[in-house]
Amino acid sequence: MKKVAVLQSNYIPWKGYFDIISQVDEFIFYDDVQYTSRDWRNRNRIKIPNGLLWLSVPVGKERNRLICEVEIPNNTWQKKHWQNIVQFYSKAPFFNEYKHFFENFYMNDNYANLSSMNISLIKKICSEILDIRTVFRDSREFDLQGKKENRMLELLKKVEATHYLSGPAAKSYIDEQNFADKNIKLEWMDYSGYPEYKQLFGKFEHAVSVLDLIFNVGSDSAFYVYGWRN
Repeated sequence: MKKVAVLQSNYIPWKGYFDIISQVDEFIFYDDVQYTSRDWRNRNRIKIPNGLLWLSVPVGKERNRLICEVEIPNNTWQKKHWQNIVQFYSKAPFFNEYKHFFENFYMNDNYANLSSMNISLIKKICSEILDIRTVFRDSREFDLQGKKENRMLELLKKVEATHYLSGPAAKSYIDEQNFADKNIKLEWMDYSGYPEYKQLFGKFEHAVSVLDLIFNVGSDSAFYVYGWRN
């Protein structure tokens, strides 16, 4: 059995993104597809006293480009994002423990490409904080010829997947029979049931960047991502 998930890279994703990575044998970044603006590719949310704050990486307004082609014109946003993170999380219990990890990303690393930046940080969070040992691949490794769902099926056959774990949003357009015809068992990720943790600033909010979890619970973060199921 070989379970695979395929997703576009996101900027500082929420815990559910890392959960789906933890549930599979192989995770494939799918960034050679159309970039969508006002999506999770270049932005995410953190918790602040009066609600939620979007942190957005400025990447221009060009529509006709793949995610892997999205360039970051300059790095001035990095200091601003880090200042916001420090402002709203410096009093979190484990901020100081993980401060240098993220400060290095925001203040010392410079990225010209959105996909490369997202993938690099996701991998580091998996290996250095969440103890996720899933194998990572990139769809650009493969010479894919199909379109839409056929392209996905072609990719899954090339990596010899027997099971495909998909996010629930895809239920609206995936034809399950096509996967059955290729002898690939289609499974749906369930994002419900995550335990709450002590969070800053009032009412609990699940749909925020994983930064919120890491700064608030530290080395217990893996439990709140996937360990609670055991």
